[in-house]
Amino acid sequence: MGGRIGAIGALGALLAVCLGGAVGVGAAQPVPADIQPLQVPDRTSISVRTLVPGVGWGTDNESEERAGLSISKLYIADYALRHGDGSAADKDLCERMIRKSDDYAADRLFAKYPKAIDAVAAEYGLTATHGEGDWEFSTTSTADVADFLAAKVRSDPDSPILAWMEEPAEKAADGTRQDWGTARLPQILGTKWGWADVGDPEVASASFGPGFTVSAHTYGSAEQQTQDVQAVLWGLIGELTPRRH
Repeated sequence: MGGRIGAIGALGALLAVCLGGAVGVGAAQPVPADIQPLQVPDRTSISVRTLVPGVGWGTDNESEERAGLSISKLYIADYALRHGDGSAADKDLCERMIRKSDDYAADRLFAKYPKAIDAVAAEYGLTATHGEGDWEFSTTSTADVADFLAAKVRSDPDSPILAWMEEPAEKAADGTRQDWGTARLPQILGTKWGWADVGDPEVASASFGPGFTVSAHTYGSAEQQTQDVQAVLWGLIGELTPRRH
């Protein structure tokens, strides 16, 4: 799994140059005059992180608290795997949550570990992430998700969560095709998706590649998120990551 961390130095240095230095979560940093700001519709929030702590980029609304959707299953799985009872049943439920976005699996694990999301948020310093009540009503931000994934890739690269993200089911447990948003960027190794089952369209996606993580949330359709993400990140990610052979 060394491919997950092998590009830290090159990507971190290049992204720092392109973005005008290290950009911390929620911190506005000056951008050089020759770097054009990346414009994204307000419907979408995007965060990119390298594996160098503090180096990354985000839209102005990247720290905005939004619905966690099924992205919150990443937090539940992380807690269950590291702080749970270590049972094979827990691991199976975690895999189903990540690869198939199985709501039933999430229901069972959250009932067993009702403080999972809040505990992970406290451990990783995820200020917009809250999980009181039902996991389906949890909140997070793209900044929190990108930071969480960067921490996992950096400090726990052999986590089953990352392996499962690398091998998602083509269709989720409810039949939703998992193929939009950050997953459509160059050099992506693994992805987790989220979506609203009722009400207005709302989608999320979170991915990691060699030396970076990226997260997006859109008040809109999967197609709109893919359009927004590709419009601002395709060239940046493509130029800053090494080609895989």
